[in-house]
Amino acid sequence: MVCEARASPGGAELGGAGEPECLGAQARCSAGVSGEVAAMATFFGEVVVAPSRAGVDDEESAEEAGEETPEDREIRRELEKKREIDVLWTLKSGASTERSADEPFVCSKFIVAIGHNAAAFLSSFILDSVCWEVVGVVKLWNEWCRTSNTTNVLPTDSFCLFYRLISDPTVLLCQCSCYVAEDQQFQWLEKVFGCMRKEGLQVTILSTCPVADYKTQESTLTLASPFLKALKTKEFKEQVCCPLLEQPNIVRDLPAAGFHLKRQKNTDFNDRGQ
Repeated sequence: MVCEARASPGGAELGGAGEPECLGAQARCSAGVSGEVAAMATFFGEVVVAPSRAGVDDEESAEEAGEETPEDREIRRELEKKREIDVLWTLKSGASTERSADEPFVCSKFIVAIGHNAAAFLSSFILDSVCWEVVGVVKLWNEWCRTSNTTNVLPTDSFCLFYRLISDPTVLLCQCSCYVAEDQQFQWLEKVFGCMRKEGLQVTILSTCPVADYKTQESTLTLASPFLKALKTKEFKEQVCCPLLEQPNIVRDLPAAGFHLKRQKNTDFNDRGQ
């Protein structure tokens, strides 16, 4: 459809499809099959943007339907497989084998150090003081780190190793200096704690955070650094060696996920951090 309007001295004049024209103005509009209207400039220099939905409807319908190409599905499956966490134990045979969750072993105390500072603390003050043996390793991959099933690591490496106290095999330590991504945290917890019996299990997690993140009415410049604060579940009956963490301070990432999981499992839990 094409309609034209022309100025007329006597007033309005019909043109094209019989539409009245506006006095003193010249305009032209055209409508295509799609029903979209593209207006031309009514004066010299006017910029008119013609609206168009060409291809938009198809894209929106594909997004709403959640359509996925075979290539996208293959890439997603490969990434999910690559991000799976493997927990390898050497408790009996001495060779790294993935221990199934249906064969849980007895563990009375489990101490986990998360982050480079906490892992270094274990190396300096605990692992060097008594006799421990390496009994497991976590193998994972994400955008920030990559660990393998080797137990020969350097302090600067990203790793996650398990140690057992030789004099008391029910006491385990975990050094986790690697980054565990948010979508891998629950998987890490389920696979690690799924290998242990929950009866009588006491879990202690050591973690660190910057002093600048600590919320207090006092100036952080007057605080002794480093300092210890603790969180605990109601099942933890022993005396806490440091003051409890005040509100509104919180823990994040893997320590927070572990604290939440242990509250659900009703396990003795103590979380200490800077």
